[in-house]
Amino acid sequence: MPKLSHYGKKGEVQMVDVSAKQITTRTAVAQGFVKMKPSVVSAVRRLKNPKGSPLEVARIAGIAAAKRTAEWIPLCHPLPLTHIDVTARLCQNGVELRSTVVATAQTGVEMEALVAVTAAALTVYDMCKALDKGMEITDICLLTKTGGKSGDFQRELKPRSQSRRTKVAARRRSRSR
Repeated sequence: MPKLSHYGKKGEVQMVDVSAKQITTRTAVAQGFVKMKPSVVSAVRRLKNPKGSPLEVARIAGIAAAKRTAEWIPLCHPLPLTHIDVTARLCQNGVELRSTVVATAQTGVEMEALVAVTAAALTVYDMCKALDKGMEITDICLLTKTGGKSGDFQRELKPRSQSRRTKVAARRRSRSR
């Protein structure tokens, strides 16, 4: 089993020394979801939000945050990112967010992808909280990672669980038959 790399021999926290690592192209993809009421989804779709388009602002926030990951995560290395893409897609019950980050470096970009999608989700929440403070930020996770000594990673995707409202509606339909 691999050991935790951010700890020294005596258990002290340390920044990992990557100077001996090979420079390779590293890619990471992360996702997140902001669950919201249908009325909020409808308002976003019609762009009837007091603060403007949350999807576009979330994309920009995610890109900006990925570039500053080393400032968010204390032991993260500052990396020369060569590509950042953040998408925000309106769904039936919220906003699906995805980020892709690429760098040619000595360490991976997983944290940059996760920070991008997290900042984008927080931005959607911020821009829509006037309509619904009960929104939920969920499913933030790394989907894929390529490059580096540890090799590639691919998450097995599980279908997102139905919302409580969808489950209740499905039960009502089955009872009425």
